[in-house]
Amino acid sequence: MSECIALIGWSLPAIESVKKLNKNYVVVSFPDFEPYAKENDIPFVGWNFNEWNESSNALALAEKMAPHGVHIAVALFEETVEWAGALNSIYRKDDRVLNRAMLCRNKAMMKRKAMLSGLRVGMFEEVNDLDSVHKFMGRLNEANLQLNGEEDYWVHLKPLSAMGTVGHKLLRNKEAINERVVERDFPCLVESHLPGQEFSCEVFVHNGKIQHLNITEYVKLGFSNFVPCSPEMEAKRDLIYAANEKLVKAFGIEYGMLHPEWFLTEDGDISFGETAMRVPGGHIFELIEMSSGVNAYQALVLCSDPKTTQEELDELFAPVRNKKEELYAGSLMVYPSPGHITKLNVPAELTEDSYFVEHTLFEPIHDIKVPQEREGFGNHYGTIFFKGENSQRMRELLLHYENVPFYV
Repeated sequence: MSECIALIGWSLPAIESVKKLNKNYVVVSFPDFEPYAKENDIPFVGWNFNEWNESSNALALAEKMAPHGVHIAVALFEETVEWAGALNSIYRKDDRVLNRAMLCRNKAMMKRKAMLSGLRVGMFEEVNDLDSVHKFMGRLNEANLQLNGEEDYWVHLKPLSAMGTVGHKLLRNKEAINERVVERDFPCLVESHLPGQEFSCEVFVHNGKIQHLNITEYVKLGFSNFVPCSPEMEAKRDLIYAANEKLVKAFGIEYGMLHPEWFLTEDGDISFGETAMRVPGGHIFELIEMSSGVNAYQALVLCSDPKTTQEELDELFAPVRNKKEELYAGSLMVYPSPGHITKLNVPAELTEDSYFVEHTLFEPIHDIKVPQEREGFGNHYGTIFFKGENSQRMRELLLHYENVPFYV
């Protein structure tokens, strides 16, 4: 039986990318996707990731996938990271593979590991009630030598295992703690505000070695970013590479991809924020391919497979290693303001701009109410993609269109 790669989750771009690799694959996702998979000849195993018990666990799933000859599992989204880790522990006969997956799912655990490994992190704590958040802010004020009457030291509150900005609350003072923090937030992580420019990396690793390091520059967290990074940040590549190399070694990552977020100050200090072990948000994989020609989904799959050869990886990453000039690709996710929206308004200046590629904004077919209270930034209503030769022009475009009311 030919060996097979299991894609854990559902992603049409990932499925199409693996098809082009001419490798055997099977998609493992919720049973709701099975009719579509059958209709489109996609090898499929239905599984409910929300259940984990004596009869619904990685051993049972591995047995169910056995007829396909699966030898490696690749997580496509946050909630499948532990499932892929458990499966790969079985396939690779190494219990630590699951431990590493769990490490990348718990924000407090990963920060402790990073701190113990010598990476620079802020102050953080796991809390279970409102009083603990107040005490944490008080300790930050003391450590920062705040005087009475001065502004409180900012605190970030985050769920322990949610992805991206979901559930993230910035608490600028004690009043904000009382106004914004609710019982369902607990247990959670609180951490100090880290100075510097936030950015992410996509670190493709095979056999413990970084095969490719992409640096994604954030214009506004959760809204807009572009790749590759600007020349100003690229000048810090050696520093950034060294930090990621230390992270890979500290976390014991041998195969796959890390998506860490870092903070870089003007004087060259770099702090670790958090990391994930799955496809990043913000359309970063799409931007990597737009800018360099490298299919990042294929890179994730090949780097996840211990049997991939160095020749295969060298061929895949050749376009980005041999490029002669930079081409920047950016995306802006559009979030309508709270209230009623009735139509889509795309200005002509956008579609006529030489950097404009396409958008996925949709025309409302009826009156839609955008709620005032939303999780994170809420749901984005589409994305605008740009491509061009100048990073400063890219930044200006993303900042400008962030404030344009596309939905009215």
